[in-house]
Amino acid sequence: MENTNCCVCQKPKATLQCGACKEPVCKKCAQFLEEGSFSFLKEVPEFLSHGAYCGPCYDAKIVPELGAYNETMEAAKNIAVFMKDQSKETRNFSRKEAALKVVDCEDREEALLRLAFMAVKADFNALIDVELSYEKIRSGGSYKTHKWSAKGIPTTYHGRR
Repeated sequence: MENTNCCVCQKPKATLQCGACKEPVCKKCAQFLEEGSFSFLKEVPEFLSHGAYCGPCYDAKIVPELGAYNETMEAAKNIAVFMKDQSKETRNFSRKEAALKVVDCEDREEALLRLAFMAVKADFNALIDVELSYEKIRSGGSYKTHKWSAKGIPTTYHGRR
């Protein structure tokens, strides 16, 4: 006979399962993780891809990961970005790293933010030679949309030179 008591409050007939410890948990005790909470990560770890968690697992495993992700996102929003046509300002910057590239983004800002997020994850604080481009996509008669892509070289920026 399988135990269906909630692992938090011990009430019978728990309908959900914790994504981390696989214990049954009731809807009242479950902590839910919004879909797309870690959408900027290249690969979302398996334990972060579930929707419901028990309170102890959420506090011990999910909250620290979510905090680190949000810190990285804030750093990505504050990264120094130099476009391709600003090469005069960046001529002395190191270009040793391989260029980062993102494709198929909904808008220009998302493409730039995803590129900045990748640079921050690689421990850089600037992007140089950034190129943004889009492709028009027609679906049906007159409905058009764009798919944006971005490319840039990550580097470390030390303020004014």
